[in-house]
Amino acid sequence: MAATADNGEKMILLISSDGERFELSEAAASQSKTLSHMIEDDCTDNGVPLPNVTAVVLAKVVEYFKKHAAVTPKTATEAVAADKAKREKELKSFDAEFVDVDRTMLLELILAANFLNAQDLLDLTCQHAADLIKDMSVEEVREVFNITNDFTPEEEAEVRKENAWAFDN
Repeated sequence: MAATADNGEKMILLISSDGERFELSEAAASQSKTLSHMIEDDCTDNGVPLPNVTAVVLAKVVEYFKKHAAVTPKTATEAVAADKAKREKELKSFDAEFVDVDRTMLLELILAANFLNAQDLLDLTCQHAADLIKDMSVEEVREVFNITNDFTPEEEAEVRKENAWAFDN
């Protein structure tokens, strides 16, 4: 089901876990190593099922890929001709707004980026998650991410002792 857009660009079809379909140019899809390999191996003709990615999350991922493909020059000549600082500022603003989502969506985006092997998206979302928790205590992080403490008090004391540097403020 590889189609061609009006501008002659090849398109691929992504199918979310809940059956929604999203069209994406091959150029935009190339930000994902997983999709790039599938394109190279001609495995995208009937669409690409993404069983680990819901439609809501895939819509965000497609938005990210499209924006970054549109703003990133395709050739070195374009890079020289384009105003690099303006492009970088535009992407930085987009990225900041893109990750301004609830924690559940952020975690789903991290999982999708990892599944798709989309390194720039994974870096962006992981950095945002790290920024969110950097000043939190261990207990606060556990609460935010619904993590059960499976250490006994003695085991936790030992871990804290061995890694005291990590608990210094």
